Amino acid sequence: VQLQASGGGLVQAGGSMKVSCRAPRSIFSVYSAYNMGWYRQAPGKQRELVATITSSGSTNYADSVKGRFTISRDNGKRTVYLQMNSLRPEDTAVHYCNTVLPFQSLSWGQGTQVTVSS
Repeated sequence: VQLQASGGGLVQAGGSMKVSCRAPRSIFSVYSAYNMGWYRQAPGKQRELVATITSSGSTNYADSVKGRFTISRDNGKRTVYLQMNSLRPEDTAVHYCNTVLPFQSLSWGQGTQVTVSS
């Protein structure tokens, strides 16, 4: 039972990309109550939280992506999205979604690779 991220790929600096992450059907009845987040992990670095969205739709962003990334969710599809604009080479990372505090983490999926070329 894992979160499934998709939509990554290769893009040039300054470009845009939208990634998605779907939660397993088994949590459909509670998914809308979860606060969700997008995380990323670049090679040789720790995983970092870059965007969050609460059950009520309030959002928050890391300073590094503020003004460029937008998180959204569709509870009926059990899916959280991350629209990424003005991408930079330093955004290159494997991107994951998962719950955020105070909710216990779900099983991490494989993530989706986003590569930004200069």
